[in-house]
Amino acid sequence: MEKHRNSIEYVVYGDYALFSEVATRTGGEKNSYQIPTYQALKGITESIYWKPTIVWVIDAVRVMNKIQTEGKGIRPLKMSGGNDLSYYTYLKKVKYQVLAHFEWNEQREDLRVDRNENKHHNIAKRSVNLGGRRDIFLGTRECQGYVEPCEFGSGEGFYDGYGDWQFGFEFHSFIYPDENPEHDFIAQFWRPIMHDGIIQFERPDSTQLDQRIIRRNQHVKDFIEGRNFSMAEE
Repeated sequence: MEKHRNSIEYVVYGDYALFSEVATRTGGEKNSYQIPTYQALKGITESIYWKPTIVWVIDAVRVMNKIQTEGKGIRPLKMSGGNDLSYYTYLKKVKYQVLAHFEWNEQREDLRVDRNENKHHNIAKRSVNLGGRRDIFLGTRECQGYVEPCEFGSGEGFYDGYGDWQFGFEFHSFIYPDENPEHDFIAQFWRPIMHDGIIQFERPDSTQLDQRIIRRNQHVKDFIEGRNFSMAEE
């Protein structure tokens, strides 16, 4: 497994997880994919450490525990009132090793002055050791997660020596307006394959991903030093 000089490695775990996308939430019900999506792991990594100067790339995930599901009857809050019962299908007792690295957000030339690789990498590693800078959620807010440092590939995993497992057509990630020159909001899909418990992700800019443009030419947020942005050195 290739590791970059600015890679971070961590294990994230929790009692429950729910990894889904809009198409799997019909009728107010939610059903989790069997594996975490690229976007969910990117969100977890951004909760550990994020600046608009960088873009996290998730290289791989290793599924450590047996994939198990549990159904629950949930009464969600409704703004219009009512007391409907919905059924959510969660993954339970999840644990994943994650390998990720960051790259510069080339669409943010206004933040070029903040491109200090050593500073960002050192802060990211310290943030992993502290369990993240923000709360960690496993796909949805009611699924609390916990982060600890690890060496990717170390320890015994349930699917070691298992071989290949194909998961079919699934959601991969979003490309946000500040990450592409056209400023489009894009959803991407793929067909993941797990080999001996490890899934190697296609990069978000891979031509192997199936893209769907959700909204075109969206506004990109401005970051102004001293107002809503500070340098890595600070």
